[in-house]
Amino acid sequence: MGISKRVMNFIDIGKAQGATVHLGGERHGAKGYFIQPTIFTNTTPSMDIVQEEIFGPISCIIKFEDEEDVVRQANDTFYGLAAAVFTKDITRALETAHSLKAGTAWINCYNVCHANVPFGGFKQSGFGREFSEYALQNYTNVKSTPEARVFAEKFRKDGYEAAHFDQLA
Repeated sequence: MGISKRVMNFIDIGKAQGATVHLGGERHGAKGYFIQPTIFTNTTPSMDIVQEEIFGPISCIIKFEDEEDVVRQANDTFYGLAAAVFTKDITRALETAHSLKAGTAWINCYNVCHANVPFGGFKQSGFGREFSEYALQNYTNVKSTPEARVFAEKFRKDGYEAAHFDQLA
């Protein structure tokens, strides 16, 4: 299934599960694979459009009681790619962001990336990290190959006895 069909399928699933399309929800134009930005209201945490990673122009508005409730709902999923916290209170935003089980937690912005800042998810989201030196770890294998004579020489220089290494050195 192509991505546009997959996204449209999620829109249909959202409607079938009782969510309300507040904005969008249709293909955009007769040609191409464009889908209108879609905002759902009347959603619940158990709905597929809330639980799944859609990777399309769909946002869900979810009601919550307080910060503890919003963090609980946000963390109650198998995924944790990214999240955003919007507030004037930066201290509060930082506390909330640190409580979210997501690889990236933006504050007062969304989808802002920089080559020096690692990007990747927690839980079942993503495949390691993109950007920064952390991304290089996806392409490397670290291997240690200690050799006894090297250790014996190091121990001697540091003033330790290397008696059991002396036989090999």
